[in-house]
Amino acid sequence: MSTVLVTGAGRGIGRAITEEFIQRGHRVIGTARDPRSLEKLDLDQRLALDVTDDASVAAAFASAGDVDIVVVNPAEIFYAAVEAIPLPELLRLFDLNTVGAIRVAQAALAGMRARGDGKLLFMSSVLGRVVLPLGSAYAATKWALEALVESLAIEVEPFGIQAALLEPGAVSSGALDNVTSYTLADDPYAGLAGDDDLRAVMITPEQVATEIADAAEKPELPLRIPIGDPARAVLAARHAAPDDVPFAHAAD
Repeated sequence: MSTVLVTGAGRGIGRAITEEFIQRGHRVIGTARDPRSLEKLDLDQRLALDVTDDASVAAAFASAGDVDIVVVNPAEIFYAAVEAIPLPELLRLFDLNTVGAIRVAQAALAGMRARGDGKLLFMSSVLGRVVLPLGSAYAATKWALEALVESLAIEVEPFGIQAALLEPGAVSSGALDNVTSYTLADDPYAGLAGDDDLRAVMITPEQVATEIADAAEKPELPLRIPIGDPARAVLAARHAAPDDVPFAHAAD
């Protein structure tokens, strides 16, 4: 059994992932901004970890000790047409979803290189490969993460470390409930579809967790791991579509 560290383990997808690894008998370290959210989980350690804070991440990994698998799971979303995106909010989103994920990876890598082994699994999204109207800010954070992790996978392979991108579609975790939206006055973009197509084919956090744990337990990680049949269908359509026009896919 492996030692697994999960960020954002207190709720949503992160909690489901944590519970799945616990059920499989792994030694699991759960982290969250507020460790009190982890009290009902049968964890080896409960650690405070804020992915946007250097000192918090460093302290968590110092306490965790050797870790075999890290599941990096920061994600926040807002909706806005590109013209309406508040730029400070875009920077904040990148700091959480993209920079935060890399901050965690950097904290894990020295120990993994020293041992010559380790797996880093990053929560990306179908929206790390495609875009939807009004969802460009979130998608941009995930597209950027995809570039960073693909480069990381090349860089760390000689050290016995594997990096993978997890790509679910919409998940019934509550993350899409009451999402903040930003609009212009007399909104000229009203009526755009947004994420309705993906919401229609939601999968559960438990389905996500099962597929992630299955992948993590195999000797070799693919670089990209679509999670759930809806994600696999969308990504297959994206792969088959031309690149010289915007891709628009209605999930069905």
